[in-house]
Amino acid sequence: MYLRCLTGDRPHQWLRWLPWAEYIYNTAFQSALKTTPFQLVYGREPPSIRSYEPGETRVAAVAKTMAERDEMLTDARARLEQAQDVYKRFYNKHHRDVHYSVGDWV
Repeated sequence: MYLRCLTGDRPHQWLRWLPWAEYIYNTAFQSALKTTPFQLVYGREPPSIRSYEPGETRVAAVAKTMAERDEMLTDARARLEQAQDVYKRFYNKHHRDVHYSVGDWV
């Protein structure tokens, strides 16, 4: 799902951004795991990545790449949240909360 969120309007650039998509997925909280995949595997919080502040570097190519990276990460996170909302609405539409007590017949 996260690759679709990443490559929605950039189908020819998916390979360039694949490591960042993997980072986003592995550092996102998973409700089934009650943690992130990274923390489950390594037993510690994932490393944080600083966002790029314009003017931090004098090299134009680095500045451009960092700005594109931040834009892509922001966009991918927004798309993942949007997809999660869609799945949540679908689930809740067909879900009914049922509670059973001892002695109830199924």
